[in-house]
Amino acid sequence: MSETTSVPSPGATGDRNISGVSIRLEGVTKRYPGQDRAAVDDVSFEIAAGETVMFVGPSGCGKTTLLKMLNRLIEPTSGRIHLGDEDVTDQDADQLRRRIGYVIQAGGLFPHMTVAANVGIVPRMLKWDRQRITERVDELLDLVGLDPAVYRDRYPRELSGGQQQRVGVARALAADPPVLLMDEPFGAVDPITRQRLQDELLRIQEELGKTIVFVTHDFDEALKLGDKIAIFDVGARVVQYDTPERILAEPAGDYVADFVGAGATLKQLSLTRVADVQLEPVTTALAGADSTAVVAAAQAAGDDFVVVLDGRGRPISWPTVAELSRTTTVPVTVDERLPVVGLQSTLNDALDTMLAASQGGVVVTGRRDSLAGVVTVETVMAVIQQARAEVAR
Repeated sequence: MSETTSVPSPGATGDRNISGVSIRLEGVTKRYPGQDRAAVDDVSFEIAAGETVMFVGPSGCGKTTLLKMLNRLIEPTSGRIHLGDEDVTDQDADQLRRRIGYVIQAGGLFPHMTVAANVGIVPRMLKWDRQRITERVDELLDLVGLDPAVYRDRYPRELSGGQQQRVGVARALAADPPVLLMDEPFGAVDPITRQRLQDELLRIQEELGKTIVFVTHDFDEALKLGDKIAIFDVGARVVQYDTPERILAEPAGDYVADFVGAGATLKQLSLTRVADVQLEPVTTALAGADSTAVVAAAQAAGDDFVVVLDGRGRPISWPTVAELSRTTTVPVTVDERLPVVGLQSTLNDALDTMLAASQGGVVVTGRRDSLAGVVTVETVMAVIQQARAEVAR
């Protein structure tokens, strides 16, 4: 695999970089002895550097087999696999896997190892020095939203399912691989945790620009996360490979239309990011600050709520002005049920979060979970009404 360089993402704004490499498949086939039909039959297509491509298809269609051939967990019967300008089909498989991140359900963590040991396992194999590994572990735990001081010495059994999955992502990124393979990584967690993990992946991808190949059974997840979606039939035959927008607007026949399902208009909410709509400002307060001054500021701004921030600018609670007026200092307690979404979350996520929390809005966070603003139910409804109006024309 050639040395990767950071270049501006096509069409992106800000300072997003691409650190991934392209993936090119040429006639990749997998046949198992005793089976009449190939599990993967002569697949050829290309994934651009820095793109997230979602593999979608029915159980047994070969999408997971194809994914595992990319890092040679399953050896292809024939065909060629290129990462960047390098043909990796015949390279040493163990060496190849150390250069490709791999994430599975529940993180696949080693239960007898601490979080730090799990994250640092590939750098240790690559013979990094101890100080470099320690710094990398802390950097990655912070990247995936886990405080290193709190989590580095814990064991997997002491973590929730969502926390284990975050550690799994951190471990996959430890050696800074250009390619990240993800095999239904969020399939074993509850819907709220799943949404937050998806948001975390979008935020990380915005920052790092890896090439990600992601297998999922959930078409809505594919719409949310994918730059492109590959829809497979039996034998990993590619029925349609396109952007989510094109697949929704122009499904390639009834087979793809069945994946899209009913309510294509409302699925447009899965294509609109929170970052694409107007965010509302909100009064903020540092945890531990004088409540009287905060209440006065909120009342002057006409706000009914105040977003409480920790010392790093991350929202931890969203009390009403009435609740704060009964305190002398702003509470430092973290509200685990705080309705929060990221800038890269979809409006569908925002609406779901509002409904689950019985709130008329949600807190929005940006990079490293810093506060970006608030999105309201009125904003989401306006987008729905606009989508319906466009369809009716």
